[in-house]
Amino acid sequence: MMEKLPRIFSKEAPSQKWPRTTTAMLKLLLLGLLTSSVQAVGCPTGCVCNDETYVVQCEKSKLDVLPITLNPAIQRLVLRNNKIKTIDAAFQFYKDLQYVDLSSNHLISIPTKSFIYQEKLQELHLNKNKLSGVTNKTFQGLKSLTVLNLRENFLEELPRGLFTVLSKLEELNLGQNRISKIDALAFDGLLALRVLYLDDNQLTSVPTPSFPLMGSLAELHVGLNSFTFLPDDAFEGLNKLSVLDLSGAALSDISSDAFRGLNTLRNLNLADNKLSRIPTKQLSHLSRLEELTIGQNEFATVELNSFKGLSNLRKLDITGATHLVNIEKGAFADNLNIETIILASNRKLEGIEDGALVGLPNLKHLILKENAFKTFSESWLSWNELRVLELSDNPVKCDCHILWLSNLMAVKNLTTVHCSFPMPLKERSLRALGADDLGCSFSDPRQQAILVTLCVSAVILLGGLGLLLFRYRQRVREAVKDYKWNKRAISRKEHEYQKTFSDDDYIMRSAQHNIKPIPVTEL
Repeated sequence: MMEKLPRIFSKEAPSQKWPRTTTAMLKLLLLGLLTSSVQAVGCPTGCVCNDETYVVQCEKSKLDVLPITLNPAIQRLVLRNNKIKTIDAAFQFYKDLQYVDLSSNHLISIPTKSFIYQEKLQELHLNKNKLSGVTNKTFQGLKSLTVLNLRENFLEELPRGLFTVLSKLEELNLGQNRISKIDALAFDGLLALRVLYLDDNQLTSVPTPSFPLMGSLAELHVGLNSFTFLPDDAFEGLNKLSVLDLSGAALSDISSDAFRGLNTLRNLNLADNKLSRIPTKQLSHLSRLEELTIGQNEFATVELNSFKGLSNLRKLDITGATHLVNIEKGAFADNLNIETIILASNRKLEGIEDGALVGLPNLKHLILKENAFKTFSESWLSWNELRVLELSDNPVKCDCHILWLSNLMAVKNLTTVHCSFPMPLKERSLRALGADDLGCSFSDPRQQAILVTLCVSAVILLGGLGLLLFRYRQRVREAVKDYKWNKRAISRKEHEYQKTFSDDDYIMRSAQHNIKPIPVTEL
């Protein structure tokens, strides 16, 4: 082909003249064929290579070694789900790499200085491999690295100065390994670290001595370990911590001052532990806490002022608390800023005391699904103020007591409720049931309330009037008697007055006083 090219476009070509546009198109076509041929040679089978964006993706391509024929200018290399067992010298050809993903391969070890030429690399993902150990020389050259993912490997310990060369590292994921020992200086040099995952390992205590070296840490995930106990000042030195995940840490006891010093903590996860009571006193140190997840524990009651001191709490999640049976009145009395309450999948929870959810002006999201509620009381809270309501999967008894809820559901499309009882209404949607279906004598519960109120008021009024008459019966009797007596006395006086003077006497008296006599007519 290369020999024919000059002849096609040379002066020695046949005398037939090609149009300029056709000639240009042929040139472009041949150039494209040549380029694609070269690319096919450099891009391994099963890979996608883009020389415009400098991205190479080789997922499930059955590669067992790093390809060495790629474009040297590539910046993003994805080699997930292959069979690569080691990192060899091939990396030295790709000095512009910024992102490398070698997750889900068969890496057993990483030779020293494997990344010595990757000074521009920012993210390195080595998760889901078989790495059993790394040293501080493993990461030499990674001066720009901000994310290192070693999750799901076989690491057992973190020696001193392991990450010293990673001065710009911001996120380190060491979760799902077999780490049981962490040297106090293991995190030395990680002054920029913001996120640390140590969850799902074999730690028996919180690695408190190593925390002061990470003064910028904002997120710490240490759940799914075997702590059982948190001592005082367990997180000393983490003055900027915002998120703390202790879920599944086997905690059964928390010291009174375990959370002391966490003045900036906003999100705390204590789910899936063995707490027999809500740690009210311990939580009171977290005055700026906004989200608390505390389900899957062993407490049976959310008691009065359980979250005292958490005045900034906005979201509370109690999901899967298998022993929870009751929410006491005043449980959230100190949490006036709360916006979301999740009480879900608590299979024994069938009672919320009246007033437990009253007085929460900012409550907009209420999740009560998958509990044991047989009914819902209109007096629990201001239901009309809610924006999100979920009441599904409860064994609800559909009767006149929840007609108000049916009316609410007709006005606001918030939730679905299906009847469990009585049997004629089983599996029917409450939204589709009317007053007659629910056995109500009046179609509107407000009419019932007004009628009852009027009857009660009438009884009270009549009772009060009767009581007053009974109490002051003597005075009433005397008043009536005086009235009758006075009336008789007036009549008698008039009669006597008429009898006192005769007609002649009256005329004589009138003459003496020059009074014109008035004729008297007998009636």
